[in-house]
Amino acid sequence: MSGQRVGRRVFLRGAGGATVASVAAASVFAPSTTGQAQAAPRARKKSTAATFRWFGTAGWRIDIGARTLLIDPYLSRYSTGMFDGKFNPATELTVDTETIDENVGKPETILVTHSHWDHFNDVPYIAQKTGARALGTMTTYNLALACDVPSSQLSQVKGGEVLDFGAYTVEVVASLHSRNASYSVAFPGVRLSRPEKPKTVGDLPEGDTLNFQVTLKDGPSVFFMGASDFVERNVTGLSPDIAMIAMQASGSTYDYAERVITALNRPSVIVPVHWDDFEVELDNPPKPDPSTKPHMDDFIATVQKISPRTKVVVPEYLTPYQFG
Repeated sequence: MSGQRVGRRVFLRGAGGATVASVAAASVFAPSTTGQAQAAPRARKKSTAATFRWFGTAGWRIDIGARTLLIDPYLSRYSTGMFDGKFNPATELTVDTETIDENVGKPETILVTHSHWDHFNDVPYIAQKTGARALGTMTTYNLALACDVPSSQLSQVKGGEVLDFGAYTVEVVASLHSRNASYSVAFPGVRLSRPEKPKTVGDLPEGDTLNFQVTLKDGPSVFFMGASDFVERNVTGLSPDIAMIAMQASGSTYDYAERVITALNRPSVIVPVHWDDFEVELDNPPKPDPSTKPHMDDFIATVQKISPRTKVVVPEYLTPYQFG
């Protein structure tokens, strides 16, 4: 069964029986009912209004009333040859200021899962222009310093922190980066001190990986991944209402989808991310990354098997969704 694209708004219902969210013309979507309920429904509180927009890859914009939070905002999307089999690590870092300015709003906080270019590339520009605070690993901190972001706008985190921003809290979860078919991480390494200003994609190492759980005040909790691996013990017990789960990059990680869905206690909504070709423009429908395995149909089938009551929302670029 293939995932259906979802239109403008999707509402999380703790007692819903949907497996794949279906399209409707109105703002509330009638779910398909392909599986019998097995997971217990979540108790829901009165929800804080929030709108989510997918930037592609693992990137998100979250508007909570008049406040804006970004996660891994990468909008420049230039070619490195990655999807043509001609990847060039010497590709010059490029910032598409026009596209960024049109889409990021006025963020106050930027959460960065790790420092590869498809997650970090646009962060320094956004932070400098908007004054937003960027939170990430020590590597992210030092690379941002090297890109002339003031230290007063940077916060180094490593996992275990629970930070209160008033309208929302952010729990930082130490995690792992996905591995390729050779069981290796692309561009490994850390930056424990301020380096020279990065100029190429190869100058941006992974630098450790984080996940974030954002909980809206009196609203849903949302788990965000930036890469398709995780530390099972670190996420067990988080039990988010919504999980933005990175699609598996290779088969190197054992039972990845099954384990992460189970460890997160079968979220009511799962949104697959990091499955698109992020070197083309933000045109809908998104073009899949041909190397992503398993493919979307297989991922959805796994969700149906592990958690029949979970709704799978396959996102489109820059489309406003509401969960809550």
